Amino acid sequence: MDNSKRETIVALLTKAYNAELETIINYLACSVSLDGIRAKHIKDSLGADLAEELGHAQQLAARIKILDGKIPGSQALQWTQTSLQPPASNLDVVSVIKGVIDAEQGAIELYQQIINAAEEGEDPVTADLCTTIKGDEEEHRREFKGYLAEAESMSV
Repeated sequence: MDNSKRETIVALLTKAYNAELETIINYLACSVSLDGIRAKHIKDSLGADLAEELGHAQQLAARIKILDGKIPGSQALQWTQTSLQPPASNLDVVSVIKGVIDAEQGAIELYQQIINAAEEGEDPVTADLCTTIKGDEEEHRREFKGYLAEAESMSV
């Protein structure tokens, strides 16, 4: 693989690594801060997803290293998930659900970019890794779309 393609792939992997770590922070905050009967399943789901998101970050970091990239520390990371911040009201389950869906959609799109770049750069290992992670993110999005449909049907 030529150096330019490798650098592009590493930059995209680094962006995904950053996003996974930010998701962990926000899932943790939301899973602890929500209150109320309607929040239990959301809190449980977010709490369970923490380990999977950490696993994604670990896999991405390992791949970055294998491709001779630099794994960023906390001061090199940038936070951008505005829609997944803990809500002002601890009872606002719907905004958390929508934030999760938004974050998962962004992750799915980013992983597709990485897959495309990896295929162009003749890096099937990265393409395979990101295809698997993309599938996990699609599953999370589907789960939270179901929670949103239920929450919206209850508020009618």
